[in-house]
Amino acid sequence: MVSQGSSPSLLEALSSDFLACKICLEQLRVPKTLPCLHTYCQDCLAQLAEGSRLRCPECRESVPVPPAGVAAFKTNFFVNGLLDLVKARAGGDLRAGKPACALCPLMGGASAGGPATARCLDCADDLCQACADGHRCTRQTHSHRVVDLVGYRAGWYDEEARERQAAQCPQHPGEALRFLCQPCSQLLCRECRLDPHLDHPCLPLAEAVRARRPGLEELLAGVDNNLAELEATRLAEKEALARLREQAAKVVTQVEEASERVLRALLAQKQEVLGQLRAHVEAAEEGARERLGELEGQEQVAREAAAFARRVLSLGREAEILSLEGAIAQRLRQLQGCPWVPGPAPCQLPQLELYPGLLDKNCHLLRLSFEEQLPQKDSRKDGARSQGGDATQPQSRDGVQTPNQDRAQTPQEDEAQPLKAERAETPQEDGAKTPKEGRAQTPQEDGGTQARVGSRSNKKRKFKGRLKSVSREPSPAPGPNLEGSGLLPRPIFFCSFPTRMPGDKRAPRITGLCPFGSREILVADEQNRALKRFSLNGDYRGAVPVPEGCSPCSVAALQDTVAFSAAARLYLINHSGEVQWRRALSLCQASHAVAAMPSGDRVAVSVSGHVEVYNMEGSLATRFIPGGKANRGLRALVFLTTSPQGHFVGSDWQQNSLVVCDGLGQVVGEYRGPGLHGCQPGSVSVDKKGYIFLTLREVNKVVILDPKGSLLGDFLTAYHGLEKPRVTTMVDGRYLVVSLSNGTIHVFRVRPLDS
Repeated sequence: MVSQGSSPSLLEALSSDFLACKICLEQLRVPKTLPCLHTYCQDCLAQLAEGSRLRCPECRESVPVPPAGVAAFKTNFFVNGLLDLVKARAGGDLRAGKPACALCPLMGGASAGGPATARCLDCADDLCQACADGHRCTRQTHSHRVVDLVGYRAGWYDEEARERQAAQCPQHPGEALRFLCQPCSQLLCRECRLDPHLDHPCLPLAEAVRARRPGLEELLAGVDNNLAELEATRLAEKEALARLREQAAKVVTQVEEASERVLRALLAQKQEVLGQLRAHVEAAEEGARERLGELEGQEQVAREAAAFARRVLSLGREAEILSLEGAIAQRLRQLQGCPWVPGPAPCQLPQLELYPGLLDKNCHLLRLSFEEQLPQKDSRKDGARSQGGDATQPQSRDGVQTPNQDRAQTPQEDEAQPLKAERAETPQEDGAKTPKEGRAQTPQEDGGTQARVGSRSNKKRKFKGRLKSVSREPSPAPGPNLEGSGLLPRPIFFCSFPTRMPGDKRAPRITGLCPFGSREILVADEQNRALKRFSLNGDYRGAVPVPEGCSPCSVAALQDTVAFSAAARLYLINHSGEVQWRRALSLCQASHAVAAMPSGDRVAVSVSGHVEVYNMEGSLATRFIPGGKANRGLRALVFLTTSPQGHFVGSDWQQNSLVVCDGLGQVVGEYRGPGLHGCQPGSVSVDKKGYIFLTLREVNKVVILDPKGSLLGDFLTAYHGLEKPRVTTMVDGRYLVVSLSNGTIHVFRVRPLDS
């Protein structure tokens, strides 16, 4: 990519992918330029043309196809000239691996020329030493530039060769283009000049370029200004998003500190407020991603067009510049006329309000308010002063803003005062039950509370409407199973790393993860047919070889061996890739989940709704159906793992539930409640205390359940960087490893309940 305001060199144009077709990825053949200034092979464009329209593969702009077909698109003489130079450097006729003289065969007596040692830049011919000496001794060619062939091939004379290149007339071979017909805007040779342009005013190419270059440069300067505005707007958008995330992080900290002080009395409301905050941030991030995508797309299109125009003006011959002048001018005017985004959208930063009566279970102690903040045009200091208001807004001793302290009230707070009084006087109106009834607030009651909060002002009513459109709602509040257990386990981000290696031919598709020794994981990359080893820090440790043709799906490590499923087979291999045994599995299941038993000497695999357990010799040790034979055909365990207590935990896509059963198949617990958000349960992992971590891919979440399968709440969400999580595993009982659909792995340390 050529930076703004700089001119590309000829060496950059020849060494970059500028001469490669972005469709076939080969060197351009018969290059044709679209109105958007992107160039492709004529044959490639013919394959993309659909009727009378064609969509550019790079900028996705739809352009009309001329009536005569894609051959009628403008021929890119600029690219043609560079291609001629590249082909000449690559060499012509070869004999015994060396270029041959082009003149020797014309002199008779020799079927092929001698070895070439020089090249005439004017004739574009390779010459042997004798022909090169004679080339300088004739009247017609004594002024020709003859150079050393080795230096020419090395690129020493590229600039000089370009200066002596002449664009050839497509109608009259051998004739160079020398004139521009002003009325027709057509390039002419001497033959074309005679008929039918004899009476038309024509200019020599150099004079025509001098006349038209200032106009193109003025248009290019306008696009450069627009690019600067786009870049400034994009940076402002990112800064606004960073301010939002920073403030959201502060609010999360405030919420966590407040909830720790009141423990179970605040737990239900804590879940409510964090859910609102996550929904707000996710909605804002989604909108920001759309705006950033649009800005980056406009910037990319404008930058590529400007780079192309700058290449042509800097490196093109007069004929080439004039042949593309109309298309370049039209494109640059079009880009200057595009509606540029004036600035980032207003950012509503959340603020936490801590109400009095902290120990009153019937009072909503935590509530979010959103204040609209326009982008700051001043320095960062001004922006920091307006973000948190730490220097002017009084705070309580715990650092949480309290609306009842003495200070000037904002209009939003004036509107909120009746609501606060109403809540203090009549707490039952919020739908909260008395302590005798002892239950958490239901989602329906939560919706009623949101409706009342949303009625405070038109701005907040509009924002609540945006929140309702977000499908990633917080999981239902924890039930009585958390009584006496303290807070939920928390994730602490440890590291993140990609799994694509230099030798991979395709983007990774991670279908299996398992611990592999101490602080190491084994990654099943089905797309690249590999089992990759990584440390918890992301260091690549090599790969475990797999049998040829196998695409490992699920994987588990057992002592000094590795078990994995591929197609309808279960394999056990050692660390050198030698197959110990293989077993055929049922064909009625698309994939088979594999899990190692806690003892490390047996492997479990899900097959057609039941679980089969094999020992190290490959013999079937046991087989059972979760829930007994009465459930035959009613189970489909797509993901499977084991707990330190010897239980089996699986994601049942037939019942759309998470099922926990003992070694005999007796169901210990099963969850199919609203915490699944209507999604099919995904990958499962279990920590050393038996807590279950369940992946919900469609809503970008990992939820946590107790050892018997009762939902406790959200563990990871999109706020933690989850985007389409695929599979998980637990390493050393305290590190949760999560793989994403793009091949990235996130590692989180699980903070235990009692820490």
